[in-house]
Amino acid sequence: MSERLLRAQALHQELFSRAPFTRHAFVVQAPMQPIYTLGDYTTSEKPVADFVPAFVADYQRWVALSEAVGDDAVPFVRILTGTHIYAVCFGATPHFYPDNNPYAEPCVATPADADALPEPKLENCRPLMRVLELADALRRELGPGVTLGPPDMQTGFDTACILWDKTDLLCSMIEQPDAVKRLAGKCGRLVRDFIAAYRRNFPNTTFGHCPSTWTPASCGPWVSNDECGIMSPEMFEEFCLPELVALSQAFGGLGMHCCANAQHQFSLFRRIPNFYAFNRVPTGVGWEQDNALEVLGGPAGPVMVPGWVAVPDVAVMLRKAPAGTRFIFNSAAVEDVASGRQWLEAARAVPAPGA
Repeated sequence: MSERLLRAQALHQELFSRAPFTRHAFVVQAPMQPIYTLGDYTTSEKPVADFVPAFVADYQRWVALSEAVGDDAVPFVRILTGTHIYAVCFGATPHFYPDNNPYAEPCVATPADADALPEPKLENCRPLMRVLELADALRRELGPGVTLGPPDMQTGFDTACILWDKTDLLCSMIEQPDAVKRLAGKCGRLVRDFIAAYRRNFPNTTFGHCPSTWTPASCGPWVSNDECGIMSPEMFEEFCLPELVALSQAFGGLGMHCCANAQHQFSLFRRIPNFYAFNRVPTGVGWEQDNALEVLGGPAGPVMVPGWVAVPDVAVMLRKAPAGTRFIFNSAAVEDVASGRQWLEAARAVPAPGA
């Protein structure tokens, strides 16, 4: 393990520990081969072994880039997927684009349809078992000490929103809320079973899936929460918050990605116990107008893990953040060493307020 990597791990551990920290982290993200060119290994009929070389090459590119630019990244094997993998387990049909990641087509149009969906057992869910199979093959290829990342991580409610035609789902949240909760419960139990199996089989897992972020193995899952923008705080508290709290309690903490227009929900995120990391993509408003830092920043808040960050964004966030806010800044995907060094040097040079 290189000296740079040892320092990077120590810095991340310090930031996630909630102890006093020495500085923020700056990570240059290496590009990853898109799923639509690689092929979706979770539904493919090809042997999993056929996909191993591409994921190994991706990992090696990231390691080489990080060592060359001298950033704070802790590279790991990224085995990301589309958002469809949990919905397909319930019978949804995956749809494949030539130039974008796959998704699942809705297969529920009424509360009766939702109740008719059987709750699958993890061992019968081919997409998720393929994830476990690929992770095992990559560990054999790269050695037992390699750190494995997760696939896409959706909450149970977000998966229900993929399964259920959104127009009827939103009406049913008012007219038949228990049916929505029953489907979200089925989806949530599958997600929890998968997280437990992944953690059990691969204890050296990092769950920081968006953006690709190394976390200590003791950290809990890191889920997408992208449907919270469509509802009121009262509905979020009823339909979503209990699941997020339960996930955190089950696994010792929760990280989250959110790219919804969900500024009205952030104060409720504070109720999640050990809410340890937050990736915010301030869709439509930008960092000047987004209120995530004001509401969730500070020493008691999660580590803020913004992705696709331009250097001017670093300045905005540092200016807005309450004292004690911890950051892991992530660049957009960088194709070459020179571009990575340029971003890293400029981002690190942004003065902290009062400096």
